[in-house]
Amino acid sequence: QVQLVESGGGLVQAGGSLRLSCVATERAFRLRDMGWYRQTPENQRELVATISKGGSTYYIDSVKGRFTISRDNDKNTVDLQMNTLKPEDTAVYYCNRASRSLWVSWGQGTQVTVSS
Repeated sequence: QVQLVESGGGLVQAGGSLRLSCVATERAFRLRDMGWYRQTPENQRELVATISKGGSTYYIDSVKGRFTISRDNDKNTVDLQMNTLKPEDTAVYYCNRASRSLWVSWGQGTQVTVSS
């Protein structure tokens, strides 16, 4: 069974940076398109960024130019570098496969809190 473990969240002031990391216990990780998602108590879980198995990336408009998704297939990790953070980035962040139809069980997520 695939397990996803996120880390790297914390409390940061607006304008600051955080780097999130996700480790996947999956032998076929390098064949998977992966994504970072976030959820607040008020909203549904939303896609933030994806990275294909070939390294192509996608970002939602609100994070373009501020967030960078990357992966290390040797370590089975997918990272999210978040710069110039805003209070509206506050959420629990999760990683999973990029395709909804291929989602596996969600990890515990990592809390990101941006103070104004």
